[in-house]
Amino acid sequence: MPTHRRLPIAVVGAGPYGLATAAHLAARGRDLRVFGEPMAGWRDHMPAGMFLKSTPRASNISAPAPGHRLADHRTALGVAPVGDRYPVPIAEFIAYGDWFQQRCVPGVERCSVLGIGYDHGVLRLRLDTGEEFRSRAVVLATGLRAFAHVPGELAALREAGLASHTSDHADLGRFAGRRVAVVGAGQSALESAALLAEAGARPTLVARTARLRFGTAPGADLPGERPAAVRARYPGTELGPGWNLLGYCRAPWAFRHLPDDVRAGRVRTVLGPAGAWWLRERVEDAGVPVLTGCSVESARERAGAVRLRLRGLTGALEVDHVLAATGYRVDVERLELLDPGLRRAVRRTADGAPRLTGGFESSVPGLYFTGLSAANSFGPLLRFVCGTDFAARRITAAVTGGAPD
Repeated sequence: MPTHRRLPIAVVGAGPYGLATAAHLAARGRDLRVFGEPMAGWRDHMPAGMFLKSTPRASNISAPAPGHRLADHRTALGVAPVGDRYPVPIAEFIAYGDWFQQRCVPGVERCSVLGIGYDHGVLRLRLDTGEEFRSRAVVLATGLRAFAHVPGELAALREAGLASHTSDHADLGRFAGRRVAVVGAGQSALESAALLAEAGARPTLVARTARLRFGTAPGADLPGERPAAVRARYPGTELGPGWNLLGYCRAPWAFRHLPDDVRAGRVRTVLGPAGAWWLRERVEDAGVPVLTGCSVESARERAGAVRLRLRGLTGALEVDHVLAATGYRVDVERLELLDPGLRRAVRRTADGAPRLTGGFESSVPGLYFTGLSAANSFGPLLRFVCGTDFAARRITAAVTGGAPD
């Protein structure tokens, strides 16, 4: 039997966080296996026609060597460079992720991990190919899908096919000609409403907030082009201008020392619920009706349609479908690829998020979480692609016993 140190490291997931972690581990020369369909979460569970909320320079997947940024991909294609006022189309970002994978992680195994167990201090993985093997460290980079949140009031409708989560759709054109209630007030809700209207559907936005919020357009394409006085008051960061955002970007390691309730609140509310600056005009031009200060009280099927009772609205709203743009809630219990005993062994917060060390390791030795799963420990930076650099370097150092690059 191989010794523990000779067992491979496994990265489960081939989206931006999985690819970044794998690229850094591979650069350290470790025996590594990476599983998943590259960029599948973006390709299969985000709607065609959407744009990234983050700027181009905040949309780079971390690599251990230069030459693998989004700008480098554009250069390789022979297209012009862009600045902060350029919204990145999802199709361009997916193509960039595929290009990054081919250059930095060519050995991705395009199969699924069906189960992960823990036996005598060693993690065991079962693949859909029938193979089983042992690993000394497993990095879970499984993305958002497992954590999609649909309010309980819509659960029965979802089972009947009359309600869904935004992550259920790669093309909102299927709703052309239909009345759709979009529940939410963040980027996903606002952009989905615009996409639905552009596809010929009849959306109505149902927002709990008293008013819709949008970001402020960058004052220049490059941070250095902003006036010095403005930069001093609002320093530029990957998440946008502001001293509070600077802290989240420059010291994510300190975030995990905040009280549980403070961390959970800030992960949920920093930069949201709100839409990107460029989305305001798109929503307004689409003429989407907006019901602010409203939330779903009850939802019932009626003659093949949906009758919604809303708190804050007299009467009922009748639609053909309800689209929940209600975000994601990390809960280890929803990670069904972890064996029940392994899930129980992972220490977590009251909300269900894993408690992680400074190296992203859970209470189960050798089991690491990254991406949104780690946001409760390291802050809102981990909700965005720009968090791949901090996460990949920390995890690589922890797994290999070295220092972060």
